Amino acid sequence: MITLAFESSAKAASVALARDGSLISQYSQCSGLTHSRTLLPMAEDLLKNAELQLSDVDLFAVAHGPGSFTGIRIGVSTVKGLAWACDKPCVGVSTLESMAWHGLAAGGLVCPVMDARRSQVYNALFEIRDGKPARLTADRPLSLEELAAELRQRDEAPFLVGDGAVLTARFLEKAGLPFRMAPENLLWQSAWGVAMAARDKTPGDSQSLLPVYLRLSQAERERQERMQNEK
Repeated sequence: MITLAFESSAKAASVALARDGSLISQYSQCSGLTHSRTLLPMAEDLLKNAELQLSDVDLFAVAHGPGSFTGIRIGVSTVKGLAWACDKPCVGVSTLESMAWHGLAAGGLVCPVMDARRSQVYNALFEIRDGKPARLTADRPLSLEELAAELRQRDEAPFLVGDGAVLTARFLEKAGLPFRMAPENLLWQSAWGVAMAARDKTPGDSQSLLPVYLRLSQAERERQERMQNEK
């Protein structure tokens, strides 16, 4: 099975081609350009260099959240359009679960974290078992204080991955808690992780693919605050 996977949940964007769980190629970019300008050209280059056509793709996969509201919408919309046009199945996977695959070599407790602003992170905890991440918690937004309190109850230093890893590491260091930091090449979200996380998911069609935000957007939160203040 050939999977074309997309990751656009944060500043960096990437697209990956995988065949039966083995990576064929991956294209990553963190140029500051909007994902709407980069994702499709990256996919076109990957397919061309692999001498494949869109019709050769068996499954489209995308990180459907949590993460940047704009980035998630772009990634999900891109995959919905490709799946509909090609009449192929597609699947959305947790951004945090796809990040957990970066902890395979490190083993043990893996702690993906994404900066959710306001001293909060998007997080879930995983443990590497039998060569893949096993979920320990649901995806959730929580404060750094809450995450530190939970990690304090664990016997093992977490392996931090994601665009919130540096922020989290600084907080854990001040709190006197041990941690392991992913190296630069494994720190950021990747479409390879999306392709791996998609392997045991049940695909659907383009209409069933939806984004997962976990919380309201900043504009919606500000609107609610204004409404409460006006009461």
